[in-house]
Amino acid sequence: MTDQVVGTSGPQAPGASPSPGAPRPAFFGRRRELKELRAEIDRAGLDTIAGRGAPRPRFLLIAGAPGSGRTALAGHLAASLADRYPDGVLRARLTAVDGTALTEGEAARLLLDGLGARTVPGASDDDLTHALRQELAGRRLLVLLDDAASAEQVDPLMPEGEGAAHLLFVAVSRGPLTGLTGVRPCALGGLDVPDAHALLESWAGEVRLTVDPRAADCLIERCGAQPAALVLAGGHLAAHPKTSVADLAHRLEQAPADGPGGTGELPRMARLSHDALPAAAARTLRLLSFAPAGQVDAHTASALAGASLPAVRTTLGELAGLGFLSPEPGLEPGEEPRWTVPSCLQPVLRDLADDHERPAELQLARARMLERTVRLLHSCRAVTDPEGSPARTALAALPRALRFDTAEAAAAWLERSRGALLASARLAVADGELDTLARRLLAAIVRAMIAHRGAAGAAPDLYPVHGLVLDVAERRRLPREKAAALLNLADLDASTGRTRQALARYRAALDAARAAHDAVAAGRAMESVAGSYQSLEDWPRAADWYGRALTERLARGEHADAARVYGRLGTVHTYAGRYGEALRQWRAAVAAYRRCGDVAGRARALSEQARVQEYAGRPQESLRTCQEAVQWAREAGDDRLLAALRLRLADTLERLGDPAAARLHRAAAEQLLAPAGPDEGGAEPEDGQAGAPAGALVPGEPVVPEESGVADATREAVGTQEAPEAPGERAAQGAGAVHLRNP
Repeated sequence: MTDQVVGTSGPQAPGASPSPGAPRPAFFGRRRELKELRAEIDRAGLDTIAGRGAPRPRFLLIAGAPGSGRTALAGHLAASLADRYPDGVLRARLTAVDGTALTEGEAARLLLDGLGARTVPGASDDDLTHALRQELAGRRLLVLLDDAASAEQVDPLMPEGEGAAHLLFVAVSRGPLTGLTGVRPCALGGLDVPDAHALLESWAGEVRLTVDPRAADCLIERCGAQPAALVLAGGHLAAHPKTSVADLAHRLEQAPADGPGGTGELPRMARLSHDALPAAAARTLRLLSFAPAGQVDAHTASALAGASLPAVRTTLGELAGLGFLSPEPGLEPGEEPRWTVPSCLQPVLRDLADDHERPAELQLARARMLERTVRLLHSCRAVTDPEGSPARTALAALPRALRFDTAEAAAAWLERSRGALLASARLAVADGELDTLARRLLAAIVRAMIAHRGAAGAAPDLYPVHGLVLDVAERRRLPREKAAALLNLADLDASTGRTRQALARYRAALDAARAAHDAVAAGRAMESVAGSYQSLEDWPRAADWYGRALTERLARGEHADAARVYGRLGTVHTYAGRYGEALRQWRAAVAAYRRCGDVAGRARALSEQARVQEYAGRPQESLRTCQEAVQWAREAGDDRLLAALRLRLADTLERLGDPAAARLHRAAAEQLLAPAGPDEGGAEPEDGQAGAPAGALVPGEPVVPEESGVADATREAVGTQEAPEAPGERAAQGAGAVHLRNP
């Protein structure tokens, strides 16, 4: 409803003019304001008149108190201007349900999501606003900013220059946004009396207002002609056919001016309507103020109220008929209804909950809601597992209401609920009293998002989730979880080029892992520190940290991991031009793979050894080593590896002056690659892949926290590292490309 001049199909009084199933008109009145706003679009801005500043988007400001119909007016204006802005309408709400104003970066991320633009995980506010301005430039787009709190929120979102000339920004706020120049606010008061009558009639029916027009005028006056208060009054009359308009106006006049939710027409009408509800429905209504992001469905309401789904569905329909809930538009036929708690009613309902419920009851309601969300997330993830897997077997045992029929349905629910899920996580962590549930919720969010969107696709949302895990771990002094969160955050920093920030987090993760006596996490952190130094081209420090990691691997008898670290040391020494030391490390890697029985890894390591020998000016040795690598690749039965090695061997033979032999090897490689296609098989082997444990995570996949929040001590470290293309070249490396493996 914000400021709901938008109707919902609620119960009608006998004799009402709209039929019971007919939708109500969506908008009432505001003809003068609409005319002014449309005229303002075509009018020259104050900056333009004064000859100041670069071209900027047209900016309209609708100012009014919550409940004045400001959001509905903005939405109606946007719909009426759709043909002038063919690129569509972009919407974002700039104030959270609890009244906290979003930062300009958070607002920019919401708008970028609406544009379908990929955002960088952990990007700064400046980077996000810059990216938004670039995306908006040149578009014919209307941007609707609801509940803007300040000019500092709005100004960084607007581009400048010629590309901004076809943009229209419409902001909704409580009052003028001081600091934005050239803006003429459109201030909203109450509705005109005829329009207020029309709004009441759409809920209560024309007959009840016609028989007593004076009482209707009195009721409108008691509601301040505010649309939200009139909607509640109309809903109350519709739900109580025997209550006359005069009776309601009298009761509203006699109601205390002050109470939960404060003073004013809207809180007073909300309290009166709440007090007339049955006890169970009134309790459900109060608890809906804790719905994340104000989004309500039957599951959320059922968990909060501790009631059955059928009973809650009935109650939600009744509350929507009373005007307390706004239906979510765009539902498919047969889809579960969803609603939104109007932002103007949130403070009233929260105060009513605090006034009527014991703190322990409120905490229990939040705990039930979090537990229900965790179970839905488990179901959402499990449906992606193959049939017959343990997860699918456990899924079949869940109640029907908690199961998803298909992975597509689960993915749609996850995408639709993304904002509410992240809001739930933030609220659970901020609460501080439900940390065990908060940790389970965070783990479930990570698992579900990775299952449906992949690690890379989910990264922008996972970055703040890992930050919340870190907050809980520090508050509860959980060093293993702290290490896992820091490693995940550092991985995302490294993947976006923030190498020094990643390095600081990797070192902090190492300290936390040591405090937890988690040798596996400590080894992973050491390798990641080394990878960060390698990315920074600090070869001595990179070699030193890889050496420390190697010592740890050898001490624990982790020979496959040691083989990989030998290879990374060889790569670092190759970058630094220390070919003798690089050859020594690659020979050690070959020996380690031989001890592990990893034939393919041995072939890859020999290939890299041959590369270094060629850099060192030993072409004949390089040829012999490459031939040996070909033999081991043939024994491994890896055609793609064998083809890549034959191509490398052909290059070596050409440099040695034997083009005929080179052609033979190149033809053999092409024959091996023919079934798979040349694009798949022509890549050079990467030394970091040599000996990677079966089932290891691909680079970039985050550590998924356990339900208990404790990082699993059995994860393995794997990664990739490219060798330099030629002596002295610096191949671009992603810092710390070392990742834990989930069991």
